[in-house]
Amino acid sequence: MQHVQTKREITELLTGAGVRPRKRFGQHFLIDGNLMRRLCEAGEVGPDDRVLEVGGGTGGLTDLLVERAAEVICVEVDPRLHGLLDSRFADRANFRLILGDVLASKHRLNPEVVRAIQDEQRAGRVKLVANLPYQIATPLVMNLLLDHPSVTRLVFTVQREVAERLTAGPGSKAYGPVSILTQLLCRVQTVATLSPDVFWPRPAVESAMLRIDVGASPFADGQSQQADCVGPLAGRAALHGFVDLVRKTFEHRRKTLRSALGYVLDVRQRNAICTTIDATRRPESFSIEEWLAMYHVAAGVG
Repeated sequence: MQHVQTKREITELLTGAGVRPRKRFGQHFLIDGNLMRRLCEAGEVGPDDRVLEVGGGTGGLTDLLVERAAEVICVEVDPRLHGLLDSRFADRANFRLILGDVLASKHRLNPEVVRAIQDEQRAGRVKLVANLPYQIATPLVMNLLLDHPSVTRLVFTVQREVAERLTAGPGSKAYGPVSILTQLLCRVQTVATLSPDVFWPRPAVESAMLRIDVGASPFADGQSQQADCVGPLAGRAALHGFVDLVRKTFEHRRKTLRSALGYVLDVRQRNAICTTIDATRRPESFSIEEWLAMYHVAAGVG
């Protein structure tokens, strides 16, 4: 069995590099070797895979990934840890290191990361396998699902509250746009619930390990009203339109659907939807299938 970093080894590496964990980077290092292995196993990482790791840290999980994957694209925002990783994996031909935030903005990935995962010179499926910094998890997942279909599986640790939003069903407080998008496109599985004790420094909350398998989009064969926009581009535009409808309506989640749609759609679109569904219900009560039906009604009138 391949050796993985222990807490002592992690702290020694950090001390040797003059590094202390930074709260602003959400740095909570996974110190349980069995859970590092479980991340790789849940991702089913193999020699045909390209892996995106966000938050390489001291390289504990990276050690396992570079032994299994065709390529590891590691993104590290902390310049001090970037230097440590660059030194440790300089001789690995299948390791690519990017210094910077994986997100350029809330709704867009870092262009260097995009170029790396879309690199046409390198074949193979792309999988996210990572111990994610808590604050970037939701926007990262949303961006990958919306705009980067080359990423076919996401396996990561995340704050339990975020995991609950990704897996929530209609009627629950956690249910919202990220629940709807993720479950529309993917099969979501909770692999494990993680105690704060498996991280250092110890976070104040529980975490979870999730596996998300991306399936076919219901908009994959979408057609645009514009004659020059068909196929994948039209499908992506429709998916963005659907998510935009859901997001904006949920900004008024405590109102009835009829009232909330008044802020989002024109009168004709709103009335068309309200004649097909009980519009006295609140947005959080509608299933994914009902949201899809509402989008198609609005698109047909628009």
